[in-house]
Amino acid sequence: MSELFEKSIRTLELPRVLEVLADQAVSAEAKARALRLRPETEPEEVLRLLDQTDAARSMIGLRGSPSFSGVKPVAEALDRADRGGSLNGRELLTIAELLTAARRAREYFNDEAAEKTAIDHLFLSLHGNRFLEEKIKRCLPDEDTVADAASGELAEIRRHMRAAQAKSRQILQRIISSPAYSKILQESLITQRDGRFVVPVKAEHKGDLPGLVHDVSSTGATLFVEPMGVVQANNEYVELEAKEQKEIDRILAELSAEAAAHREDIQWDYDALVHLDLIFARGQLSYRLDAVRPEIRRDGVTRLRRARHPLLDPKKAVPIDLELGDAFDTLVITGPNTGGKTVSLKTLGLLSLMAQCGLHIPAGSGSALPVYGSVLADIGDEQSIEQSLSTFSAHMVNIVAILAEADRRSLILFDELGAGTDPVEGAALAIAVIERTRQAGASIAATTHYAELKTFAMTTAGVENASCEFDVETLSPTYRLLTGIPGKSNAFAISQRLGLPEDVIESAKVQMSGDSVRFEDVLTQLEAKRQALEKREQEADRLYRQREEDARKAREFREQMERAKENARSRGEAEAKRILRDAKAAADQTFHELAELRRKQAAAEAAQNINDAQTAIRQGLNQAEERLRSRDDVQAPIPKPSRPIRQGDLVELPGVKTPAEVVSVGKDGTLQLKSGVLKMKAKAEEVRLIEDDERAARKTSSPARRSAAPSLRASAARELDIRGLETLEAESVVETFLSSAVMGRLETVTIIHGKGTGALRKAVHAILRRNKAVKEFRLGIYGEGENGVTVVTLK
Repeated sequence: MSELFEKSIRTLELPRVLEVLADQAVSAEAKARALRLRPETEPEEVLRLLDQTDAARSMIGLRGSPSFSGVKPVAEALDRADRGGSLNGRELLTIAELLTAARRAREYFNDEAAEKTAIDHLFLSLHGNRFLEEKIKRCLPDEDTVADAASGELAEIRRHMRAAQAKSRQILQRIISSPAYSKILQESLITQRDGRFVVPVKAEHKGDLPGLVHDVSSTGATLFVEPMGVVQANNEYVELEAKEQKEIDRILAELSAEAAAHREDIQWDYDALVHLDLIFARGQLSYRLDAVRPEIRRDGVTRLRRARHPLLDPKKAVPIDLELGDAFDTLVITGPNTGGKTVSLKTLGLLSLMAQCGLHIPAGSGSALPVYGSVLADIGDEQSIEQSLSTFSAHMVNIVAILAEADRRSLILFDELGAGTDPVEGAALAIAVIERTRQAGASIAATTHYAELKTFAMTTAGVENASCEFDVETLSPTYRLLTGIPGKSNAFAISQRLGLPEDVIESAKVQMSGDSVRFEDVLTQLEAKRQALEKREQEADRLYRQREEDARKAREFREQMERAKENARSRGEAEAKRILRDAKAAADQTFHELAELRRKQAAAEAAQNINDAQTAIRQGLNQAEERLRSRDDVQAPIPKPSRPIRQGDLVELPGVKTPAEVVSVGKDGTLQLKSGVLKMKAKAEEVRLIEDDERAARKTSSPARRSAAPSLRASAARELDIRGLETLEAESVVETFLSSAVMGRLETVTIIHGKGTGALRKAVHAILRRNKAVKEFRLGIYGEGENGVTVVTLK
């Protein structure tokens, strides 16, 4: 990488983007590698890096990012261990934390995923070593402590140490608690000096307590004496301390040797985890910038859609669309100062560098970039007093170096090309530099204020104008880049807005040549027409989107209606099948009872019962047939009553032949009805009034109905099978079944709902709790169907 390319990287502010990338990394080495990233110049390598970023972004979206908190350098410690050195607790715990990170990263990776990614091999290459990891953590609860469990010998030594310590303290406790020694002790406490237990003795009584003096207070008034009775216990404790340290050194050396034995695997895991940390940092940055993967083109075509500068506030940055390298290889950007020309130039260069670093770019889908061999930029004011370089000279030094390096794989960015000198000469130099760079085959983007370059772009094949839009009404830039339209500098308009006197502006206009004035007028007219066309295009787009949305809503409504119609048809068919199934069940039950009657009763009684049962069968089948017909006649109108319905009247519900008594009439016309033990509410227009003459006729036939009660009991089914029904369908079926059972005066019925997931059973139990005709219910026992059936006792 040339010095000029490196300088251009700094000019385009790639290091600032890499600092943001480094913030996304966890380990220190991954952060350092992020800051050292440089653009790749081979398409295959760029595609490989982008594949890795894609994989990381996808995994983050599915499972979050793996933890890299324990990834710390271990090479130096492993080298020392390999040479026979003993590692300390901190170094061994660092190795254990690294092994933990490797194990967790391997657990995070799902190697059974259907789609393979570009970073699978990194996860699969992790070795880990759970045995060594757990052994180190078991032996070293923290960096300054070796646990008793590290070895049986260490546990035994520490047990003896505790015993010796307890013995010493016991002797000393007797001394400080004894009244005989209270006068000679400075304080009644036990302390330590040089690792040995002592008591504070007054200096004037130093001969009254035989022992070894280990220390004297600063005033000389207190001697710290180790009584002779404690010396032996303290000596034993010191010996045990030496044994403890020796055993600790042995344990650390053993752990160090085991780590050294797996040195290559541990170091490999460290490198792989750092690599993964950096890749996932690129994925995190992609989410942070709301970035996308650009298409990598091999034909030199650049196409940016809604591209944003990554270092600008995304809420304020105005996206730009930019093309280069297809119909034209040179883009000349014009427009007013502070209008966004330089930002557009930097956005093109910086996004190209980011893509070649394997980063996603903050742009819209459909964006494409080639892989450049070098991105060379001359941007900004680089005048130098030390080198006696003016602004023009500083730019020219850069341009000379750029012309020397430019080739077919170069992207050249010129900011204010030819500025800083005589405008006529500067414009001529600018055109000559662009032509020379084009001859080298490079792609070029340049900003300028010179009208000559606008004309050059309009009259030269392969060169295109672009401009940063300027709102002439508000006299402020919009920062939008418009390709194909030359821009105005708007110097007069900006000066007038900033308060320059009108007569000065008019005087300046007089100084301009006629051609320049006409050219600027043409640009003004073109800009006005362009804005008008753009507004019409936006309105047309809005109307088109509105029409598409209306069409979509219409399609959705039609589909909903079709689904509703289909559901209604399906429910009707299910209801018909249920009614026929109930009729068949009632008939089967009756035939079963007939067989029992034949065996148990005399021939005369049996003959009578057979006739009654046959009558019940006919009634049951007739009722089923009537219910089938009632399904088709649901919409039949209910005759209007001859008078308002009053309390005590008898009414009929459509499809239900049993009359119900009106218990009360609400203020809103709602009727409270009662039929046997069942109570319900209905509106007046939903029931048919049984007129007085019909009511009188029914009273005369009531004995016949009473005689039919045994037949009703026989016709009502004792068992209902709702397996396979949906919850909503089952609700209406169960309610109808219970009503039939109540009217048939059955005491016990069975509902078969199956075991399954239990959803249907819960729905049935909820219905039974609400139904006032139900006395109690329970699940079946062995032989009845167990949890697959519910046995219901009716009131």
